Amino acid sequence: MTKVIKKVRHHILNPLRFFFSDSRAMGVILIFCTALSIFLANVSNNNGWYTNLWNTEWHAIASFHLPESFSKWINDFFMAFFFLLAGMEIKRELISGELSSFKKAVLPFGAALGGMLVPALIFTFFNHNTPYAHGWGIPTATDIAFSIGIASLFGNRIPVGLKILLMALAIIDDLGAIVVIALFYGGQVQWIFLAVSGILYAILIACNYFKVKFGIIQVVISALLWYCMFNSGIEASITGVLIAFALPLDIIPKVSNALHKYVNFLIIPLFALANTAIIFNGSVITSMTTTVGMGVIFGLVVGKPVGIFLISRLLVALKIAKLPQNVQWNQVFGMGILAGIGFTMSIFTTALAFSDNAHKDIAKIAILASVLISLVASWAYFVIISARKVTVHIPEMATESYKPELSMA
Repeated sequence: MTKVIKKVRHHILNPLRFFFSDSRAMGVILIFCTALSIFLANVSNNNGWYTNLWNTEWHAIASFHLPESFSKWINDFFMAFFFLLAGMEIKRELISGELSSFKKAVLPFGAALGGMLVPALIFTFFNHNTPYAHGWGIPTATDIAFSIGIASLFGNRIPVGLKILLMALAIIDDLGAIVVIALFYGGQVQWIFLAVSGILYAILIACNYFKVKFGIIQVVISALLWYCMFNSGIEASITGVLIAFALPLDIIPKVSNALHKYVNFLIIPLFALANTAIIFNGSVITSMTTTVGMGVIFGLVVGKPVGIFLISRLLVALKIAKLPQNVQWNQVFGMGILAGIGFTMSIFTTALAFSDNAHKDIAKIAILASVLISLVASWAYFVIISARKVTVHIPEMATESYKPELSMA
C-alpha cells in the first residue's frame, strides 16, 4: 500500500503541484476551458443543455434580490474575488512596488493609458454610427494572468525588466477597466442601496483606521457591501476592489495566498466555461467582419501595441520616463502585442456592454480570434528579434577578438 501511495505521489501529485505552481498553467487552463466550452455548446446545440446549465434562471430566489442564474452568480459574485485579488495587487504595487513612486509609475501608467485610448478610438471608428458604439470598452483590457503566462513561455527572449513593465502595465490596465466598468457599464442607479453601500464602506475603512483585528466583522460587512452594490445598479463584482483598498496592508499577503489558487484555478476557469459557450450558427469569418468584430480585433491586435508604444516613446522623448534596464524599443512593441490578449476582462465587459446574445457572441468570437492572433504574432515577433540579435553580434565578436577555442566548441 505504501508503494502505491509513493507511486501516486511521484507520478500524479508531484507533477500536478509543479503544473499549478507554474506561471504558464493559467494560460493553458484558460485555453482548455474555452475550447471545451465551445465544443460542448455546439455539440449540445439541439437540446441546449450546456447553455441552459449556465443561463437558466432560478425564480425561487428572485424575491431575495440575488443573482438568478449560475452565470450571473459567477459574473456578479465569484468574479468579485477575482477583483479582490487584482485590487490587492494594485494596492501593494502602489504602496511598495513598481508603482510606488512617480518615477517608477509614470511609464506603465502612460503605456496603459495609451493601450486603452487607442483601442477605444479604433472600436469607436468602426461603430460610431451604429447602436453598438457602447462596446468601446471591450478592447481596452489586458489579461494579466494570460499575458504574463504567455510571456513566461518565451523564456529569456523577454528580459526581466520587460516582464515587470508588462505586469505593472496590466495591473494599471485592470484598474482602468474597473473604472470604465463602474462608470459606463452599470445599470440604473438605486440611490438608497448606493448610499447604504457608502456607509458600509466607510465602516470598513474605519475598521482599518482604528486597527480592528481582521475577522468576522469585516467579512460580514464585506458581504453586506456586495449585496447593496449588487442592488444599487453598479457592477457588483468591483466590490472586490473596494474591499481590497480597505484592507490593512499587513493582511494582504495572507488573504492573497489564501485566494489566488481558488481564483486562478476555479473561478477564472468557471468564468471561461460560462462565458465562452458560443454556438457557431453562421460563418465565423462573417462574425469577425462585422463592425463589432473588426472593432474588437483591430482594437486589441493593432490598437494595443500602437497605443502602448507611442505613449511610451513620447514619455521617454520628453524625459518624463525612461525604459527599464536592458529593454529595447523593439521589445516594447512586442510587449504591446502581448498586451493585446484581453481575454477575461474583455469578455466580462462584453457581457455588460451588449444585451443581445448575437452581438455578445460576435464580440466573444472576435476576442478569441484576437487572443490567437496576438499569441502567434508575439511569438513570431520575439523569435525574429532574437534571430536578429544573433546575426548582429556574431560578426562583432569575430572582428573584435578571435579565440581559437571558441571555434572548436
